[in-house]
Amino acid sequence: MQINFIALFLAAIVSLVTGFIWYNPKVFGTIWMRENNLTPEELKKGNMLKIFGLTYIFSLMITMTLMSLTIHQSGAVGMVGGPPMLDSAKPSFAAFMADYGMAYRTFKHGALHGFMSGLFFAFPLIGINGLFERKSWKYIFIHSGYWILTLTLMGGIICGFA
Repeated sequence: MQINFIALFLAAIVSLVTGFIWYNPKVFGTIWMRENNLTPEELKKGNMLKIFGLTYIFSLMITMTLMSLTIHQSGAVGMVGGPPMLDSAKPSFAAFMADYGMAYRTFKHGALHGFMSGLFFAFPLIGINGLFERKSWKYIFIHSGYWILTLTLMGGIICGFA
């Protein structure tokens, strides 16, 4: 199973592009700022190179996890010990990959798994943090919606093209 690293690098950009749109004042940005008690002036004070650079690195980390959640064949590769052990795998592995190596490798399938990751993983994490931080449901839904959309798109790209 070959990994298309270009697809992973592009999928990581999705978090930035989606964020530019989602948190734009014309979409949810004004509500988000109000829920966080932030002003546009305060947001301009941040080190944007650091913020966007680390966001991209964290997004690359997410792509690695999403790859295992969206591409079912990665489980089979893991069962033989990972990529370094593929050459010494039993013939049944090669037969399995010949039969099923590209099964469910579509944007649509990856988007479904990305959506489920957002709904059943990101939303609960954000919800738990938001509840303990005494944040509003608007805050929780804005961030959860962003991650559900972002993970849906990332999952689709990873499964369809990686």
